[in-house]
Formats: sequence, C-alpha cells, structure tokens
Amino acid sequence: MGHVAHVAQVGPTAAGTGYQARHRFASITARKARLIADAIRGRTANQALEFLQFAPQRAAAFYLKVLKSAIANASQNEGVNVNRLYISDCRADGGPLLNNRLRFRPGPQGRAMPIRKRTAHLIVEVRELPQA
Repeated sequence: MGHVAHVAQVGPTAAGTGYQARHRFASITARKARLIADAIRGRTANQALEFLQFAPQRAAAFYLKVLKSAIANASQNEGVNVNRLYISDCRADGGPLLNNRLRFRPGPQGRAMPIRKRTAHLIVEVRELPQA
C-alpha cells in the first residue's frame, strides 16, 4: 500500500437505499482481496470495522478505508442511523494490469516469462437494517 488510495465517493445506489464507495485500480490482486470481501459481506458495519482493524491481510487496510468512506456517504443522509448499517454488497473485481502492459523477466533456456502486476476495483455497499 505504497501510494495514497483514491476512494471514489458514490452516493445512493439505483435502488436509493444503499450507499457505495469504490477504490478503483487498487494495487492488489482481486483474488487476494476477495478473501477479505467474503469475510465481511453480510456483517454489520461496526463488526466489519473491528474485524478489518485486526485482520493481518494487506487487503484489510484497503477495505477499511473503503468501508469508512461508504459509512461517511451514508451519514450524509440525516435519516440514516449509522449504527444500523450492514454490508449488503462487497466485491473485488479485476482491474487492468498496472500501466496496461506486461513486463518480462528471464525464464529458463533463453525464454521470457511475463510479470503481471494486477489491480482490482474494490466496492463496498452499505444499507440500513430494516426496522424489527
């Protein structure tokens, strides 16, 4: 996580009940980020924040920032109780290769082996729990 994360602040989703935040072109592979995405999907926002703060995976730091942004987006609406938010959608979609190209390193018997620096688009959507 050497560079500053650019977390896009996306407001209410099409349905109007969820609030999204995205980190596009995150320098982590989608496969590694999905481990964390699957772990926090469906949890309450407070549980997920606590989980992400102590998770040792590198993707947890990325998702912590995105989740805080999604909660901040939801808090812009006065009618939303931020303590009743849960993660309704959490994805890690594959992005383009870094600099949109392959790099090469020497392989056996004079061959060239590709280096793929992968990126990911991290998306978190939070919704308010329905009244019981």
